[in-house]
Amino acid sequence: MTAEAALDHAIAAVEEQFGIVFNRARLLWFESAKQVHPELQPAGYKLLASIVRAGSTNAHVLAEQLDMDKSAVSRQVRQLEEMGLVESRADERDGRARVLVGTPLAEQRIAEVRRANQARLRGSLEGRSVEELLLLADVLRAIADA
Repeated sequence: MTAEAALDHAIAAVEEQFGIVFNRARLLWFESAKQVHPELQPAGYKLLASIVRAGSTNAHVLAEQLDMDKSAVSRQVRQLEEMGLVESRADERDGRARVLVGTPLAEQRIAEVRRANQARLRGSLEGRSVEELLLLADVLRAIADA
């Protein structure tokens, strides 16, 4: 096998594994959403997790970060508010603008889900060295930036 063919084969193997990881991520988002609230959809979970991680943000920023349509973000935010997981508040820097913040209930449930997910990930990766994990993070960052 030529070096070019070997590289093509290796890239195809990476692509195949990404497909498997993405399918697993979709299942994990679904399960995580149900742990937060029985009616929460995966898209709502991703939004809520982003809001909690940021501390406060606005719908426009969320739409850009998650590459979602603004109307879809608005619908999901409305549902999150109805579930008691998100509050809309006046922006302290600009009283005309609104920011979204997670409620204490949302922060608690997201923290519980993250602890469980991180424990699962740790169980999968704990046999790897710190250097390997940092290299993996660097490779993933390069792929995300591509």
